Amino acid sequence: MMSGLEAALAEASSPSWAQRVRAGRDLASFVDVPEAAEVLVGLLLDVEDTAVTRETAEALARVGTVAAVRLIALAVAEADDNQTDWLQTGVHDALVGADGGVPNVAAACADLARDQEDAVRRAAADISAWADDTRR
Repeated sequence: MMSGLEAALAEASSPSWAQRVRAGRDLASFVDVPEAAEVLVGLLLDVEDTAVTRETAEALARVGTVAAVRLIALAVAEADDNQTDWLQTGVHDALVGADGGVPNVAAACADLARDQEDAVRRAAADISAWADDTRR
């Protein structure tokens, strides 16, 4: 029998957008597993369905750790304008729907401002601005 991680990794390459959405949600709790992290960035940049991008970004923003937010930043660094809009929407959904248990996205972004990768630092600044917009 497959573990939850293996099942989610398998679902990530499904032709079904609904299964890829589920994979994004399920894999968000495995951000510290390099294989999962790589697949999550792929889901964040899903070329076929914006729902996959949005839901995966929301799931990772809800996790709210530096590792989770760094994956969103990696995706933002590579995303086109349309993908960026959906990444922002996903992050926004997580922050607005958090009912007081707001994920610590802003703190993670502050940490990522010192990341070794320039692209990650720039993307983290964007995500931090999105988080600020949500708090207003």
